[in-house]
Amino acid sequence: MTATIETGGPTIAKIRVVIADDHPVYLSGLRMLLDLINVVEVVGEARTGPEALSEVYRLRPHLALMDVNMPGTSGIEVTKTLASRCPDTSVIILSMLEDRDTFLAAMRAGARGYLVKGASSEDIGQAIGTVRRGGVVFGAAVANWALDYLNKPRESANPFPELTDRERAVLELVADGLGNASIARRLGLSIKTVRNYLSRIFAKLQIADRTEAAVQARRAGLGN
Repeated sequence: MTATIETGGPTIAKIRVVIADDHPVYLSGLRMLLDLINVVEVVGEARTGPEALSEVYRLRPHLALMDVNMPGTSGIEVTKTLASRCPDTSVIILSMLEDRDTFLAAMRAGARGYLVKGASSEDIGQAIGTVRRGGVVFGAAVANWALDYLNKPRESANPFPELTDRERAVLELVADGLGNASIARRLGLSIKTVRNYLSRIFAKLQIADRTEAAVQARRAGLGN
């Protein structure tokens, strides 16, 4: 039976939510925070990517609040899977990261929101309501960046058209001088997955190593 509440007007069904984070203290705090929002019901918790998928498949919630970096499968990859297999469950990413690459990876994966951890119960409640009504929501820092990014003129030429968006994101971070571990954290991937992306990049661009990759990327205008 669907849980309901009385608001002085029509009876309103609660918004059913699954929360996923690999830090038990944060997960517990998030649940306590959500319990303060009278229209939200936390129906499941997960501490790994596979657990998050399992809980959403089992419970079919309205929303999932997802961390980026989780054991097994990243929150980004979980979001991508849910977008195709559970389209009725919307995902809001909750992350310590507010950089462009993580934000874009989340949006491309199908997330409907992106909030930085530390958001208040009021902010999270408003975000949940907005997404439940079909909107998209970003935290203030990310929203400001996203507006600037969307308004910035684009280059007419697309460097390295043979690369996928994710491969190009990895290459751009290589151009910035980041190592595999840092790239993995930025994009919510495993180090092994980053290595696999680099191997494909080297093969597609016919280059020998990451130094040459960084040089070519810089020449093409990638990197900060």
